[in-house]
Amino acid sequence: MHPALEPFVFERGGIEVANRCVLAAMTNKQSHESGEISEAEVRWLEARARGGFGMVFTAATHVEADGKGWNGAFGTFSDEFLPGMTEMAHSIKKHGALAMAQLFHGGIRAPEELTGVQPKSASTHTVPPDITARAMEEQEILATVRAFGQAARRCEQAGFDGIELHGAHGYLISQFLGPTSNQRTDAWGGSSKARHRFLAAVVKEVRQQTSPNFLVGVRLSPVQTSTGITLSDAMETTKSCLTWELDFLHISCWDINEEGTLDHRTQRFTEWCAEWLNGNLPLITTGGIWTAKDAEDGLIQGADFVGVARAGIGHHNWPSYLTQGATEPSRPPFSTTHLQNQALSPVFIDYMRRWQGFVHEER
Repeated sequence: MHPALEPFVFERGGIEVANRCVLAAMTNKQSHESGEISEAEVRWLEARARGGFGMVFTAATHVEADGKGWNGAFGTFSDEFLPGMTEMAHSIKKHGALAMAQLFHGGIRAPEELTGVQPKSASTHTVPPDITARAMEEQEILATVRAFGQAARRCEQAGFDGIELHGAHGYLISQFLGPTSNQRTDAWGGSSKARHRFLAAVVKEVRQQTSPNFLVGVRLSPVQTSTGITLSDAMETTKSCLTWELDFLHISCWDINEEGTLDHRTQRFTEWCAEWLNGNLPLITTGGIWTAKDAEDGLIQGADFVGVARAGIGHHNWPSYLTQGATEPSRPPFSTTHLQNQALSPVFIDYMRRWQGFVHEER
């Protein structure tokens, strides 16, 4: 049996996962502009649960109205969304997968044209082309921390098994973690430990608003240019994660074979993370995984789970390609008919046209 098809048991509540295959959180723009979940978004995720993924993560969902990062995102900032959230969680879980919601706030990456307000962030800074965020006041920080906790409570109420806090890819949590994006001189910025305070507070608040058996994890980037996060910064955050009440860490690589150098040693990002965790926290890795060999390599590097994004878009049943004797999953470009058969809506297919060479235009 492929090692990624073996079950896993989380210590918290003895929660068992059927296998180590993870559908990573992906933007798909399929929900309503109000923040309400659409049937198309439910269908897309349910197809992956039915296809055999052990853990299915939703797209990033904003915990405050002003945290929306793109059109067609669904929200978790209001009880009004509970019916759709409940349908989504049930649709995933009825096929045996764990239903996991990814919580985030866009920060400087929450465009004013979507939210109607200037983006807020850890401190005043600008990102290309000319987006400037204002620094959050102390009370705003505390309110956003509470919002993460309230969103997690709604997720549990809806039936999700857990949540992932999106601390990667330059969104608000990452903006607090980064030395370039966080230039605060109060208790929320400065030293590495102080820059961790926002994420630490969010984890604590989520724990206070959810039950003891609710799974909570964090997604981190190994390096992140816009926020100034280096591999050293990421490993310091990884070290802090061991002191918080977490159930997993997700290292978000663009390519699991990409390497980084620290203390005059060079190894792959997943290997660095596994080394610093030292078996004390389950690790998910993602980044360019497509074949059975790729998945095995991710586990050899020290991960406990392997996550896929684009491979999961093209193949709702990607875990089946890990069975003995299976062929390799086909690669892009995919026809629109194929993607429709994989439960992508026209909106999602149109979004994937932005990825060069992913969609083949049929004639």
